[in-house]
Amino acid sequence: MKWIIDHQHEGLTIHEYLQQVQAFSRSLIKSVIHDGGRICVNDLPKTVRYLLCGGDELLVVFPEEKKGPFMVPEGMPLSIIYEDKDVLILDKPPGTATIPSNLHPSGTIANGVLAYYEKYDIPYTFHVVTRLDKDTSGLLLIAKHRYSHSILSRSQKAGKINRKYVCVVEGHLADKKGTINAPIGRKEGSIIERTVTETGKSAVTHYSVRQEGSAHSLVDVQLETGRTHQIRVHFSYLGHSLAGDDLYGGSTALIHRQALHCYHIAFQHPTTKKNMDFSIPAADDMTQLI
Repeated sequence: MKWIIDHQHEGLTIHEYLQQVQAFSRSLIKSVIHDGGRICVNDLPKTVRYLLCGGDELLVVFPEEKKGPFMVPEGMPLSIIYEDKDVLILDKPPGTATIPSNLHPSGTIANGVLAYYEKYDIPYTFHVVTRLDKDTSGLLLIAKHRYSHSILSRSQKAGKINRKYVCVVEGHLADKKGTINAPIGRKEGSIIERTVTETGKSAVTHYSVRQEGSAHSLVDVQLETGRTHQIRVHFSYLGHSLAGDDLYGGSTALIHRQALHCYHIAFQHPTTKKNMDFSIPAADDMTQLI
């Protein structure tokens, strides 16, 4: 990455400039320093303590990215919605985990993306920004490299990545529009289940009923926070589990996975700073259910 230093940033150290202006995380800066990266000003090597002057050309070369032991390329079809040198957006199908785990060591989106990178000589590993549960479908935002991931992660923590979901819940909600503000934590005795608990982390879900059937409701959902299983836990807490979500009390009579789909995502591009906005229809099984 290369930048020409504005006069307004004159006097900042390289470390300060990278953190404050270019949104580098501390870990990313440490990686550049200790893992084989390079920092130059006007083609001369410099440390991060160097004081910048207006007009300086700052160059940061990132070290080669290393893949984890489970990050093995596996060819699979990918539904690519958008791609450029910094980000990749996929339409994730239900039934596919996002990253490898003990339960799903292979066949994940990460494995497929790495095979795609390998095929087209893209020299990065997998950096997911907006992870989805295995059986949740829809838009998945991936940062192609560590710099992009650092910026997008900061945006996500600041609530600046807007995601909208559609789900089918059992029954009819008393309030057709509202906010669920209930902290979520790990359920005692389980490594998978979450629950509403006073000792949990803050979790806020906004919803609006789109339409109602005889025994189910179609609901638009927008997350203010991003806790594990947040939508599923919150609607189960209200007594309206998602259709197909047997982990949280939903029936699998009509659909065999939680009826949840991320249909919209909006964010500021990490390098161009343009506003990006994407929407897709629900997955086929949810469309049939609706």
